[in-house]
Amino acid sequence: MGLKAGIVGLPNVGKSTLFNAVSNSAKAQASNYRFCTIEPNVGLVDVPDERITKLEELVKPNRTVPTQIEIVDIAGLVRGASKGEGLGNKFLANIREVDAIVHVIRCFEDENVLRDEGAINPVSDKEIIDTELQLKDLESVDKKYQRSEKLAKTGDAKVKAEFEVLKRCKAHLEQGKSIRSLDLSKEDKAAIADLFLLTEKPVLYVANVDEPSMHTGNKYSQALQAAVADEDAKVIVMNNSIEAQIAEMENADDRELFMGEYHMEEPALNKLIRSTYSLLQLQTYFTAGVQEVRAWTIHEGWKAPQAASVIHTDFEKGFIKAEVIAYTDFVTLGSEAACREAGKLRIEGKEYIVKDGDVMHFRFNV
Repeated sequence: MGLKAGIVGLPNVGKSTLFNAVSNSAKAQASNYRFCTIEPNVGLVDVPDERITKLEELVKPNRTVPTQIEIVDIAGLVRGASKGEGLGNKFLANIREVDAIVHVIRCFEDENVLRDEGAINPVSDKEIIDTELQLKDLESVDKKYQRSEKLAKTGDAKVKAEFEVLKRCKAHLEQGKSIRSLDLSKEDKAAIADLFLLTEKPVLYVANVDEPSMHTGNKYSQALQAAVADEDAKVIVMNNSIEAQIAEMENADDRELFMGEYHMEEPALNKLIRSTYSLLQLQTYFTAGVQEVRAWTIHEGWKAPQAASVIHTDFEKGFIKAEVIAYTDFVTLGSEAACREAGKLRIEGKEYIVKDGDVMHFRFNV
């Protein structure tokens, strides 16, 4: 599944430093000047999951393939981006292509790091980007609203329903609110799907703090958390520079020693990546055999044939059944053969809703 999360924020808040830390396939330039990132950097990120490591230990396959998310480092936005200021149009177009937003916000003081917006104010920084995205969405909604208003007078029920959704979206945006906070049904969302609204995308906030505040946060990160309390959004507190240093260490013992000095059990990046995965309402199932142990990404609530389609579309078309072992049973008993013998391998049909961690094999005929 080609799923993308875009790292966004004002200039010089630590976006590219975070990208360098989080990406295992690309390195973004991180420099202390505006618009350092012009073309978006893209990297594939392994989703940390101790379950695939455990399956690898038990099965001893020829290779192991974790699940991944594509991370995009997008140019820094400035006030007026919705009207084309800075790299506004390019920035907004890049955001439109991602599935979720990782919003990095500066929560540290450092006179050596340039800042255009005056004193450190994470709430104001958040609002600048929110406003620009809302203004761009309002522009998109307004155009369709005007067309729909005329067509709605014809009496067509579908067009009229669409117009009502647009009316609600327009009013919500005009109040300075993002579409994701508007209670839209599945049908409502379908009516505006062609607009690819920026403020409909789920958001995860990263409070980039100084070293002393890595574990406890500070007044800036606390202000940010209070500001997003009604958004049902998660705030990850971390020091991007420390995370980048950890990511650059190739030796596992060196990483452990370094993290020990900062009293870290694991990189904060792991929590960030898992949170992004969860933000997109994704889950994992596994295939486990001698040739390969592999994690597969699906959406929560998918049925067995849909889950099979991420391996190959033929698996969904010719789906017959799925052989399913719960992850806990597989680990407890130690092998597929032992699970089969103990009656822990189940045969499931087309209506089975896949559970996170299921170990599966599909039977199909095309």
